[in-house]
This record gives sequence, structure tokens and C-alpha cells, in this order.
Amino acid sequence: MDLSKILVVSGKPDIYELVSQTKTGAIVESLADKKRCPVFKTDRISSLNEISIFTTEKEKPLTEVMQDIFRKEDGKTIAFDIRKTANADLFAYFKEVLPNYDTEHVHASDVKKVLLWYNLLNKAGKIDLEEPETEKPTEEKAE
Repeated sequence: MDLSKILVVSGKPDIYELVSQTKTGAIVESLADKKRCPVFKTDRISSLNEISIFTTEKEKPLTEVMQDIFRKEDGKTIAFDIRKTANADLFAYFKEVLPNYDTEHVHASDVKKVLLWYNLLNKAGKIDLEEPETEKPTEEKAE
């Protein structure tokens, strides 16, 4: 699963897919409503590939967390209303997905964002269980 072209723009509510790059920034499309808008080099932009969740051992990449939720939900979207669910219930759900998340560094707002992002990505068909392809070194033949 490659989320390198899925972006979070600080100050904007949705997650976006990179459509094209411009001299001053980029054109992105909201995964929620498919509206396009410009983002600029001065905006704080992060790729979902760059985001990790704190655990008690090491950070876990968001792509792996999304795959874990995908497995838990059998490929479906999360059925409960994330925005209206009590924080304790959100943490209980998240603990099922990521049992060793760092309770001191992961806040309710973080859990809500991850779960909302999961639903948006899943509806857009961006989540799969395939590992990203890595370049294999070429083998030289001995002559």
C-alpha cells in the first residue's frame, strides 16, 4: 500500500490526493468530496507515508496501522460514528488494533483522525494488504 501521494494539509479538514505539482505548490483533490484546491509551498503538508503512531516499543508506520484496521474490519469501513463515540470507546477500539500504542503520546484526537482517515481511504479504495514493491538488486552473472 502506497500512501505517498495522500496528503494531510495543516488547517484543512480532509485528506487529499496529489493531482499535480505546480511551481508554487500543488493541486490536490479531497478524498471526501472530490473537490480540487491548490496548496502552496508555505502550507504544512505531510504525506501519510511519513506519519507514524507512537507505541511502547517503536513507532509504527500509519500504513501498517491502516492495514491492521482493514484486517479487523474485514475490508469494510468502520461502522460506528467516530465523531460521536466516547473517547474511552475509541481508545478501546484502538487498543484492539494496536495493543501497544503509547497511551501518553497518542491522544483521542489522534485516534479520531486515524479512524476517520481510514474510512476515507477505504471508501476511495486506497487500502490494500500488499507490501510496497522494493527494488531488488540485480544479479550479475559470472562468466
